[in-house]
Amino acid sequence: MKTLIAVSTYLFLLADVVCASSLQEQNKALAKRAFEELLSGGRFELAEQLYAKDFVNHGIRRDISLAEDQAALKGWHEAFPDVVIVPEKLIAEGDLVTIYWIARGTNTGTGNGLPATGKKVEQAGITIWRIVNGKIKEEWSAFDQLSLMQQLGLLSDQKPSGAADTDATDKKKE
Repeated sequence: MKTLIAVSTYLFLLADVVCASSLQEQNKALAKRAFEELLSGGRFELAEQLYAKDFVNHGIRRDISLAEDQAALKGWHEAFPDVVIVPEKLIAEGDLVTIYWIARGTNTGTGNGLPATGKKVEQAGITIWRIVNGKIKEEWSAFDQLSLMQQLGLLSDQKPSGAADTDATDKKKE
């Protein structure tokens, strides 16, 4: 009887691990599809298939809805019509998928308040999605907006006069 209980427990735990792994792989596949087809490919009609109706993008200053999130994405596509956003690394745990991505494009249009500069940019960022019932329900993202503005020539990348290069110990480099 003890052997039967031990084997049953083992099989139950194994099935749980297999199901969790399968769910994580499904979530990664959804994230990869969203990046390739919607974010990079501009197939905005897929938003209804990929995102929950009550999706929330948790911004630094405020949360935004799916409609606001998609409007911003369309603005990026207007500013960078040739944008390609590549999901470089995907890590899944539970209902979360973390994506390290790299975006490349040329700023030939206006969108999201940017003037057309004609400059090429490369930007890396990290997005975390919480996926529930096969749809993206929540998002947390970060990317270096200062670097983006500098690459576009909209902000100086020069140090203020009198600033010196320093290392992590704040000693002047020699």
